Amino acid sequence: MHELALTEAIIKIINAQREREHFTRVEEIRLRVGEYSGIIPGYLRDCFPIAAKGTAAEGAALVVETVSATFRCVDCGYEGAVERRSAVCPHCGGDALRMLTGREFYVESLKVE
Repeated sequence: MHELALTEAIIKIINAQREREHFTRVEEIRLRVGEYSGIIPGYLRDCFPIAAKGTAAEGAALVVETVSATFRCVDCGYEGAVERRSAVCPHCGGDALRMLTGREFYVESLKVE
């Protein structure tokens, strides 16, 4: 479960930001997680209290926003969703697809006091 390591990395980001901005407590952390990132949002939520214990983020709300995958077809230029099972362009049937979104993982924002 690499989600614990990821939540620990989030806490490091928060600690660095706290040193720069001198806030006392984090109320909310908003993350963006891509559908194809390999990260399971529920595991992040489960691991977060462990990583946050004793830090300014302890007790903070963790909001995870999932970013849907979108693709561009190299053959016809279609941009949008693709059926996961078939992995072909729904417009032309081509399989030359480039992922545009869906692999993201980052801290979108912090709400602090």
